[in-house]
Amino acid sequence: MKILVTGGAGFIGSSLVQELLERGESVAVVDDFNGFYDPLLKRENIAPFLSNPDFRLHELDIRDRAALTGAIRKEEPEAICHLAARAGVRPSIEDPLLYEEVNCAGTLNILEAVKGGGLKNFVFASSSSVYGVNSKVPFSEEDPITCPISPYASTKRAAELMCFTYSHLYSVPVTCLRFFTVYGERGRPDMAVAKFTRLIWEGRAIQVYGDGTARRDFTYIGDIVGGLLNSIYRPFRYEIFNLGGSRIVEVNRLISVIEGCLGKKARVEYLDPAPGDVPVTCADVTKAGKLLGFEPKVGIEDGVARYVRWFLEREGRKKGPGAV
Repeated sequence: MKILVTGGAGFIGSSLVQELLERGESVAVVDDFNGFYDPLLKRENIAPFLSNPDFRLHELDIRDRAALTGAIRKEEPEAICHLAARAGVRPSIEDPLLYEEVNCAGTLNILEAVKGGGLKNFVFASSSSVYGVNSKVPFSEEDPITCPISPYASTKRAAELMCFTYSHLYSVPVTCLRFFTVYGERGRPDMAVAKFTRLIWEGRAIQVYGDGTARRDFTYIGDIVGGLLNSIYRPFRYEIFNLGGSRIVEVNRLISVIEGCLGKKARVEYLDPAPGDVPVTCADVTKAGKLLGFEPKVGIEDGVARYVRWFLEREGRKKGPGAV
């Protein structure tokens, strides 16, 4: 199958691309290598793929409609997995216009390029942030989405609705996946597991917004990639699925797990709660289990241990042979 992955040099994207190539698929990646975090990390992510004849890279911004349309027409993909986005709740409060341009207009550019073109599947990466202040736990796809509390959340919900419109008007098969706090190897350096691991390892203080009792549904990257693969190969007219670990972990508990894996004690500074943050996230994955065969398998202890092992190996490689 010919598959195009936007944001394919990022954390989730490159992990998906690796699995697709190992399956023998033909994969094209669209990525602009922007400076949200160090672009060299994204270059590192895709470096192993560059010599693969089944891999092609289009370095462009999804806001550039002409360039994006040209790449899609050149590739003629059977499926598109749209992962490219501006991520993060707090940065979206600082620059909401950028988030609207990338997450809404960028998604619309892709949908415009594929309408009427016979695309077999369009998989869109949404976020658990769309649930906002949701008093019902766990979160279900049937819950009303009325209280998104950050521009990031609002743009993701808007993009879901636009996907529905194009499914309805142009019969584009769409699957929207709401990810719940993804972590693991290649993880974004601004996310909790990666950020806390580095700070503890370097002996620097961790800053925690609130008192550390905020609870998150942390989802290991391998489980997310499994859900993505199942979504790519099982098209629907239009469906939304939660992809989460379906286990709630307090931030303080996460820190303790990382401490145990590193064998180092954290220095923690507790700050006032941040605007846009929600007190709890938890996925009801019943629907994804029934229709996608999704089953989260990796718990926080095992997942963090895998990440920390990868992190330490990477640090060793950076320092050279014989480094401690």
